[in-house]
Amino acid sequence: MLDWRHYITVDPDVCHGRACITGTRVLVTTVLDNLAAGLNAEDIVRSYPSVTRESVRAAMCYAAELAK
Repeated sequence: MLDWRHYITVDPDVCHGRACITGTRVLVTTVLDNLAAGLNAEDIVRSYPSVTRESVRAAMCYAAELAK
């Protein structure tokens, strides 16, 4: 399984401490909302060029971890 910790950070100085894709201001919830709306990883990467396919996958892994 992909280690989401390499792709997601929580920094109180970035986006009020909400989980973001590392090195960006793209919120994990934004990625998850897009997936829930039916977009695939390629669509998200096209919309947010600073996001990679791996970081989209990491967002899903992060959500799965929180759901446990």
